[in-house]
Amino acid sequence: MPAIADRANVEQRIVEAAAVLPEVGGITGWGSLNWLGGSWFDGLTVGGRTELPVDLATCYQDIRSQAGYVVHQERLSPGELIVKDGLRTTSAARSVCFMMRYARNVREAVACGDLAMFSDLVSIAELTAYCLAHPGWTGIPQARDALPLLDENSWSPWETWARLVWRLDAGLPPPLCNRPVFDLSGHHIATPDFLDPESGCYGEYDGEIHLLGSRRSRDITRENDLRNLGLEGFTIVASDIAHPDRAVQKMTDARRRAKWEPESTRRWTTERPGWWTPTHTVDLRRQLTERQRVRFLRHRAS
Repeated sequence: MPAIADRANVEQRIVEAAAVLPEVGGITGWGSLNWLGGSWFDGLTVGGRTELPVDLATCYQDIRSQAGYVVHQERLSPGELIVKDGLRTTSAARSVCFMMRYARNVREAVACGDLAMFSDLVSIAELTAYCLAHPGWTGIPQARDALPLLDENSWSPWETWARLVWRLDAGLPPPLCNRPVFDLSGHHIATPDFLDPESGCYGEYDGEIHLLGSRRSRDITRENDLRNLGLEGFTIVASDIAHPDRAVQKMTDARRRAKWEPESTRRWTTERPGWWTPTHTVDLRRQLTERQRVRFLRHRAS
């Protein structure tokens, strides 16, 4: 997420690009998703080194790409345009589909979808319906290939990367993302980044923040609590991104060490006690009151 000073610069770039839009046209791609409230869409390349141009959608050829923005002429219905805070953008579903179609590969397309759902801008069902309704568009096969790999509860692009290594490189079944784990008395023990309920193996991505004193202490305590319940874990770190084979080894080793206990003998469960408010889907989060969002989704604002 960009710093406050950077956010002002990003918004200024979006506004300046919008000034050239024709009557039937709108900001699309990352610029649209940023304007609609997407936390992860800061207009920078991975690593934050280079600014991305703002993407403009139009059905006319009366404007041309220039420094700072790129014009994309495609079929565009006025019904796919919305106005927020005086600026016209394409709908969230169209904007996400655009990014998935033009992503460099399927994994990047999945990350675009995951991060849009992090901010509840679109659901898998809404995105699927939109993609299926536009079969002839450039890049739509890639967007469709990404759909089965999406998850509505990924909390960061690095979690998505790790999950895709688990599924595509290690060839393992879809894990549960950020689902709470409880003991049999209904006490919340931890919410690992992803969990394989069949084997009892869980995975975490540890960024730089996890190296800080208080956070590291909490991580060690949580790891011990999960181990005491019979769960086996592994940790992915930033250096593994350049070496996915190393991440695969960690995953397969941990899964092999896992207990593979039948549900009847486990000391842990993912079944929620009555007091727990679930937030693992877009629809569930959209149903929360503003007070509940502040309380239950505070990790998303940090």
